[in-house]
Amino acid sequence: MPHDINANDSVRESVRTGYAQIAQGSERCCCGCGDPTQLAQTIGYTAQELETLPEGANMGLSCGNPTALAGLKAGQVVLDLGSGGGFDVFIAAAKVGPAGRVIGVDMTAEMLAKARKSIPAFVRKTGLNNVEFRLGEIEHLPVADNSIDVVISNCVINLSPEKAQVWREIARVLKPGGIACVSDLALKAPLPDAVKAAAEALVGCISGAVPIEETLRMIEAAGLNTTQTDDKPYHVDVMDDCNDALYRAVRDSLPPGRKLGDYVVSVNFVAQKKER
Repeated sequence: MPHDINANDSVRESVRTGYAQIAQGSERCCCGCGDPTQLAQTIGYTAQELETLPEGANMGLSCGNPTALAGLKAGQVVLDLGSGGGFDVFIAAAKVGPAGRVIGVDMTAEMLAKARKSIPAFVRKTGLNNVEFRLGEIEHLPVADNSIDVVISNCVINLSPEKAQVWREIARVLKPGGIACVSDLALKAPLPDAVKAAAEALVGCISGAVPIEETLRMIEAAGLNTTQTDDKPYHVDVMDDCNDALYRAVRDSLPPGRKLGDYVVSVNFVAQKKER
């Protein structure tokens, strides 16, 4: 089926606008509801990891901890897709140390500015100067072929209107034997039309989700071997008392008696690029 280029551009613009507002503090997406520190600890980040962060880097936009999945080692080169305010970039940078390097790519200039502004504080706090942030779309990464040891991504690929292209880009930039560790959202049942159509749901990481099996097919088609897949309940159900406007819009569009966890799960994918 041919891609609808205009529709894809419209989705990207919706996401870009939504996350620009989040970066500027005028809006929050439903993935970002609640206390960011409590949310991060709920989904697997340790207090020690969070202590390395510059103020404001944790915006509560995660659905998993891909840096833990990756088992990062000193000296590795890491790429974070959709790096936002730099949350996972800074955590990964502390793990790979001075001999390593972490690159964050984000398509939202406001997020990029926020992340770059945090670099001096990170350097002062850790003594490390091993991060950089690049403007770009995850479907067209501004990164050289075969240059990355580990790709990480946190609740971002589900936002892309061209997910198969994202996985092809991941395969392109990874070194042979390199791994991709992705925390994302997936469907376990079709979303109600009212939720799927809501722009708030798209920016909130929900309506772009696809079934796990579809992602596994895209990973294989990109030339990667899936080595791990596990899912868990979507953490947003813990926040039923959330007063965030976007979360309420999504919640209120659900059928009576249903919750987001009936439709959406958090999933971790680990995939490896084949050795030559």
